[in-house]
Amino acid sequence: YECRNCKKDLSKNSQIKRGKAPQPAIQRSIAGPTVLAKIIYDKFVQYLPLYRQVKEWNHYGLLTNDKNLSNWVIRIAEDWLHPIYHRMKELLMKKSILHIDETYAQILNRSDGKSAQSNAYNWVFRSVASQGPTIVMFHSALSRSREVLKDFVEKFKGTIICDGYSAYAGLPNVTFANCWAHVRRKWLKANSKNAEKGVEYCNRLYELERKFKKLSPSKRRKARKKYSKPIVEEFLQWVDESPFYGKSALAEAANYTLKHAEGLKAFLYDGRIAIDNNPAENAIRPSVIGRKNWLFSVSELGADANAVCLSLAETTKANGIDFYQYLVKVLTELPNLPIHQQPEIIDRYLPWSKNIRESCAIAK
Repeated sequence: YECRNCKKDLSKNSQIKRGKAPQPAIQRSIAGPTVLAKIIYDKFVQYLPLYRQVKEWNHYGLLTNDKNLSNWVIRIAEDWLHPIYHRMKELLMKKSILHIDETYAQILNRSDGKSAQSNAYNWVFRSVASQGPTIVMFHSALSRSREVLKDFVEKFKGTIICDGYSAYAGLPNVTFANCWAHVRRKWLKANSKNAEKGVEYCNRLYELERKFKKLSPSKRRKARKKYSKPIVEEFLQWVDESPFYGKSALAEAANYTLKHAEGLKAFLYDGRIAIDNNPAENAIRPSVIGRKNWLFSVSELGADANAVCLSLAETTKANGIDFYQYLVKVLTELPNLPIHQQPEIIDRYLPWSKNIRESCAIAK
């Protein structure tokens, strides 16, 4: 801007003022917030791989390649989405109940020296509805060992709802609630008259859970104690006294049930604990769908970026937030805010915050 009056008066200095340009999400890049948001949204909500997005962008006049798109996603995840992801993890670890599950993935360039055909893993962690806004977090790792899980939940104290995988055992400050859906599947697989009886016990529990669904946690606990507990005790006694031996599917179902008996009873004593781990299995489904489309991650950096983006995509979805609009807002505003000097700013950009709900909520 210039002052035309000053310009006409030769006795005065010409007054020119220049506005401060907003900081871009990626310095010296042609990709602005809406383009970057569209790329991430299409990959993690529409499950459209980057190499297939290239043709679409060429159609709109953006001549690029999948390597460029991949670098943009990784850069955005590192610079602007990871601070939100880190804050979400801090809040998640303060919960007292978590759903956890894992599924395999593939990373081509591995730091552990193993071949590209070796399984890597995506872990998923989900909070329960009774403990505030839903948080869904993914974590990429080269294995599904206990150490991976132990490192991630190092600050967590409480109950983990999970399947019977051995890595969950022995974590400090953690108790376990095991999944009745896994038990039911074991008895279904056995496919015999005795197995049908086992399935029937499980069905009776699930029928009660449907009736208890709308109860508060305290009332649900009382209802489970009165109606579900006798069924669980009768079921476990029947399994314990039944002569199911050998390596048959029936024996396997019986052994699995008895091995996890204590964890299977956990839901009876806390109305906040779900009867199964289906919320985690449902939460991890996008990773499975994505795996079928993306096939693999080239690098561990790419796999980590996928985990960060999936976490925000699924958490926004769980909280009724439009992920694309959320990304546009975050990538427009965060680069111009002192988030490293004032980390409390990040709380305004959590997917359930008032700031985000007011501008990015999905219209009902």
